[in-house]
Amino acid sequence: MPLLEDQRLLHEDLERLEDAIAERLLEDPKHIRERLARDHEINEFLSLIEHQSDRLLKIYEDVDGEKDRELRDMSTGDTMASFNRQLASIREHYRRYPNEPVENLEKAYKTRTPEDQARAIARIESMFTGEEGFGRFFDLTMLHEQYLNLPILQLTRRLSYLQYLDTFDNFTQGTFNRTQKLSESYFQYLKALQEYLESFMRRTKPLENLDKLFASFDKEFDELWEKDEVPGWEKQEKRATTVAASEESRSTDGIWCSACKKGFASEAVYENHLTGKKHKRAQALLDEGSRNVTDVSVPLSTSAQRLKERAIAEKEFRIRKLAGAMQTERSDTRANVERKQGMTERERQHELEMLYNDTVEGAGAKEEDGHESEGEDKIYNPLKLPLAWDGKPIPVWLYRLHGLGVEFPCEICGNFVYMGRRAFDKHFSEPRHVYGLKCLGITGNISLFREITSIEEATNLWKKFQQDKKKEKTEADNVVQMEDSEGNVMPEKIYNDLLAQGIL
Repeated sequence: MPLLEDQRLLHEDLERLEDAIAERLLEDPKHIRERLARDHEINEFLSLIEHQSDRLLKIYEDVDGEKDRELRDMSTGDTMASFNRQLASIREHYRRYPNEPVENLEKAYKTRTPEDQARAIARIESMFTGEEGFGRFFDLTMLHEQYLNLPILQLTRRLSYLQYLDTFDNFTQGTFNRTQKLSESYFQYLKALQEYLESFMRRTKPLENLDKLFASFDKEFDELWEKDEVPGWEKQEKRATTVAASEESRSTDGIWCSACKKGFASEAVYENHLTGKKHKRAQALLDEGSRNVTDVSVPLSTSAQRLKERAIAEKEFRIRKLAGAMQTERSDTRANVERKQGMTERERQHELEMLYNDTVEGAGAKEEDGHESEGEDKIYNPLKLPLAWDGKPIPVWLYRLHGLGVEFPCEICGNFVYMGRRAFDKHFSEPRHVYGLKCLGITGNISLFREITSIEEATNLWKKFQQDKKKEKTEADNVVQMEDSEGNVMPEKIYNDLLAQGIL
């Protein structure tokens, strides 16, 4: 193909890709599956734009001068002869390849058919595990098991999954010391954790420039490493003062046990501690951790050891940054794990079945109704049940438990009907009910009118309150005041009682 025709075709392809991206961005999918499918498709279009732009740039640079020769051939000499040569080459190409299909550029990047949408959603579902919920939650169960199976943790207290979610990026106050972190098993664990977090971010945020973000992490780490300010990985000379001060403070408390990380007031107590089972387990753990450090038998040079420390410190730094960039997913994961721990096995299975049925029914509905808007899920709700936080109808047993089928009308609120006792009890302090009382002239302490929904009852009660208040005020004004010989003023009743008792 001539370079000028190839150049024109590339420009046309870039314009069609831009139109396809704009068309996808105008969509508003409701479900997270379809949003991810759309974003990944746009990401593929952007990759194609980058590839085609590189090809186009090479044509414009024309390093070999082939484009200039082609322009000279077209501008000089016999124009018809040049045209006939190009036509003959095209005919010769299709004579050799008569069954070669012609690509329809107009339909290449058009909106997907329902079958294409179903395949795209199936690909998104294969990207995530059931625990990840299409990118809403982390799935660190395998990494949690790998963490618990580290040799230096075999004899210590095992962290639960919830505790691990809170502390998996906390390396400065962890269980490992600096020597134990140089083990091969710990390095492999950090590598697996970093790869998972980066993969999770790439799967859930395909349109973000993650390469630039990761490059900024590397640059920040290099600057901190050059300044020797990476937490927990300062040079030994710099840490000597801190360690010495720490040991000195420990010695003031008595004898320090490095295996148990505990101080003892007297030598007799320390010797008794050495024969205990807890100390023996801790000492065995410390010895085993020292044996698991790679190449322990071969002493490393200072530069080689520093390189090894740098590799481990870089992975810890990257994991901290990745976890900090996905705090929302982390908190949602913790809440989801706590919620599932309070569910029975039957409820978990039911939730998985509902998720699977929702996926299948959503795909089937789109195949049957191609005219429906993309991303709109068809909710089957024949009983007209209220919707939960996820947009699905709540279970029937929960509907009956809260009595949501019972109607509670309120005449003060304009005959508004509240469904369920909870909503009815709550509405007495809401603006609608308060405004209705004010329209009746009822102000002040409206809590006295709780459970009253009739206008007649409310007005009668308010009139009674006003009458009682007026009566109390009248009685207070009509009290006869008496004064004794010493000038003390008091009500007449009290004055007569004191006088009858002979006090006055």
